[in-house]
Amino acid sequence: MLSSDPPQAPGDPLDVGDPAPEFAATLVTPEGETRETSLSELLDKPVLLSFYTVDFSPDCIEEWCAFRDFDWFASGEEVNVVGVSKSGPRLHRQFIDRLNLGFPLYADTDLSISESFGVAYRTFGLFRRSRRSCFLIDEDGVIRYRWLGEHWLDPTRDTPPVAEIHEAVRAELGEVPETFGF
Repeated sequence: MLSSDPPQAPGDPLDVGDPAPEFAATLVTPEGETRETSLSELLDKPVLLSFYTVDFSPDCIEEWCAFRDFDWFASGEEVNVVGVSKSGPRLHRQFIDRLNLGFPLYADTDLSISESFGVAYRTFGLFRRSRRSCFLIDEDGVIRYRWLGEHWLDPTRDTPPVAEIHEAVRAELGEVPETFGF
């Protein structure tokens, strides 16, 4: 159910239940491959698209290390975690290698992916960036969960609450959260 239509109101983030827009862009993989890849090619299982500002900013390092260190996301068994940022393929390769990330990263250098999801933003009204956000897209291309950065001054500065996103994604996938015997 991927959509090639832009969001209904430009600048408004897509919502739960909306079809994810189809796109193809340069994807850099942890294995060192760089190729044009469509979103639909990744939907063999749910995809958690995580939009972030740029590689190597302190907030983004913190975000991606949190995903890396949270074993459930790092395993990739239940959901494909895929990053999207304005950084180009060369910088993505360095970012993946330096942080030892197991996640592929889309190069959204013109912010067209961010715009199609309604999360392109001007920081302080000047610099175009992606609003920090996460969208869980099911195998049918439907958005099942979203988290949007809401920082009062600059929504690119929020860091996704990885544990909360984990619980929300597990609930959407129909998995019972672990209770550790309680």
